[in-house]
Amino acid sequence: MNTTRILTLLRTCTGSKSLKEGKIIHQKVVTLGLQNNIALCKSLINLYFSCQNYDYAMLVFKTIDNPLDLSLWNGLMASYTRNYMYINALELFDMLLQNPYLKPDSYTYPSVLKACGGLGSVGIGKMIHTHLIKTGFLLDVVIASSTAGMYAKCNSFECAVKMFDEMSERDVASWNTVISCYYQDGQAEKALELFKKMRDSGFQPNSVTLTTVISSCARLMDLERGKEIHKEFIKDGFVSDSYISSALVDMYGKCGCLEMAREVFEQTVLKSVVAWNALIAGYSSRGDSKSCVELFWRMNEEGIKPTLTTISSVLMSCSRSGQLKHGKVMHGYIIRNKIQGDGFINSSLIDLYFKCGRVSSAENVFEKMSKTDVVYWNVMISGYVTVGDYFKALAIYSDMKEVGAKPDAVTFTSVLPACSQLAALEKGKEIHNHIIENKLETNEIVMGALLDMYAKCGAVDEAFKVFNELPERDLVSWTSIITAYGSHGRALEALKLFGEMQQSNTRPDSITFLALLSACSHAGWVDEGGYYFNQMISEYNIKPRNEHYSCLIDLLGRAGRLQEAYGILQSTPEIREDAGLLSTLFSACRLHRDIEMREKIAKLLIEKDPDDSSTYIVLSNMYASVKKWDEVRKIRLKMKELGLRKNPGCSWIEIGDRIQPFFAEDKLHPQADMVYECLAILAGHMEKDELLPS
Repeated sequence: MNTTRILTLLRTCTGSKSLKEGKIIHQKVVTLGLQNNIALCKSLINLYFSCQNYDYAMLVFKTIDNPLDLSLWNGLMASYTRNYMYINALELFDMLLQNPYLKPDSYTYPSVLKACGGLGSVGIGKMIHTHLIKTGFLLDVVIASSTAGMYAKCNSFECAVKMFDEMSERDVASWNTVISCYYQDGQAEKALELFKKMRDSGFQPNSVTLTTVISSCARLMDLERGKEIHKEFIKDGFVSDSYISSALVDMYGKCGCLEMAREVFEQTVLKSVVAWNALIAGYSSRGDSKSCVELFWRMNEEGIKPTLTTISSVLMSCSRSGQLKHGKVMHGYIIRNKIQGDGFINSSLIDLYFKCGRVSSAENVFEKMSKTDVVYWNVMISGYVTVGDYFKALAIYSDMKEVGAKPDAVTFTSVLPACSQLAALEKGKEIHNHIIENKLETNEIVMGALLDMYAKCGAVDEAFKVFNELPERDLVSWTSIITAYGSHGRALEALKLFGEMQQSNTRPDSITFLALLSACSHAGWVDEGGYYFNQMISEYNIKPRNEHYSCLIDLLGRAGRLQEAYGILQSTPEIREDAGLLSTLFSACRLHRDIEMREKIAKLLIEKDPDDSSTYIVLSNMYASVKKWDEVRKIRLKMKELGLRKNPGCSWIEIGDRIQPFFAEDKLHPQADMVYECLAILAGHMEKDELLPS
């Protein structure tokens, strides 16, 4: 059997990955004494690498008496790097350097540099770079490009760009490296600028280039530029592969152009899991759970196994759209297929159930989760706040500390709104101490939430102290502190702060003006309120919302300018029949005992919302105050006919580190008997005081 025949058989075995037959041929090579034949050795090494039998490949190399063919060394090194065996590649390179008869050439260094990049060994890479400068190999465009690529893989982007800038000659790979560097470094705009320079320099982009620049458009949400690049490569006759198609689907999906995303997806012959995920994520961002679930099942039918990313995207779409049915289908799929969900999937499930009002289901999912993972605690706290169960949000925060789970920035920004809503100042101060313990005083979002908590709890001085300690003041922090001063009767300071905000070049928004109008309303400053209302419209082009009109009407109402307030309502079509604004004016009429206007507005409110008990109750009390008992009886009878009753009031107090809630006629509180006994004693004392002569 001659060498040519053996080489043909070895190539056949390599193509079909027939290890058993290949070993028989290897045995024949040894029997014929051809183990030093370089061509045969190369083919045997390729065979063993194709069958992932790496030890045998190295054994073939070691059995050569005196391997003086450099191409053999280079081939083995390239095979190691192709198979991510970077340490083996560098060890072989070290052996080559110690060989007295051989020296690395221009085919050696690309593999060595790739191995350095794969390992992130920038130190070794720099040593090789220095050696290349000394030996002059850096003038080779492939080696120079590989050096830039090595720095990019080691996240040394500055070195990669510097290397690229110093190259006298460039190839497509070097352009791709530096474009990718800018993209990975978050400089998508710079990546697109460089792509333009590449085209202007006469280079034709390849799949890697186009994938990166399309991804850059997606990151910038630049639909027009993405469309332009897509159109250009179609015009140039460039055949789109699965990488480009996936990038296009992702770009169109993120830019909200789902029709184009779907079109590109359907035209793709071999749809990768990345393309499926990109399209599902696009529909998920729109909250279209129906399309997400349909794509998910179609994906299964076409034999593409969904990843955790797929499931997470579908669950997020169900959560956004509040589609409990679709969410339950996905939960069932996870259980049936025994999928071990990651933090994203489990937290998405909890979030879904909270968003759909199924608190017990969210709690059941949480009970099965690891109690050391802060992500699950965070989503539970956030969930309770979302459904308005602030007591449970604070309780679970306490449970979290007891099991030793370490809170993070998200924990604090989630739990502080619960304190805000309950005006639980002492609990808020306790959480403030925990923030300091966790060294998060420089976190802008956490400190912003803390500022908001102090402001809403009426601790204005503490809020101002936090405001002064903020690393950077943004629109939210300025608005929070203005709200704090304005809502607690310190309108002058609120307006002064607004002046400082304007000087800091922070542009106010509609919420800032709402805080200003509220401050003027609390202070009874009618003219100032009117001034800021007009400034919002004329200087900042902000269209007033119902909340702004509510403040203006409240301001005029408190000042007794009821006809003026009613005139604004009647002259503005979009707010003319708004129940909330009518209620605001209704309260003002009560304050100024304007029974005639009050009756007029009450009729409008009852027409608008006949099931709202509060209007009937306020109207009844108004008639009672002027001793119109027949009218009182009529209203009470009407309420009885409609089955309306006043919702029980709720109040709470902080005792130590616990918050105790109480509802009207509450018998469920564990210490209810003692509370009612105390109330009876207090009532007795009050009656005695009333009987005492003044």
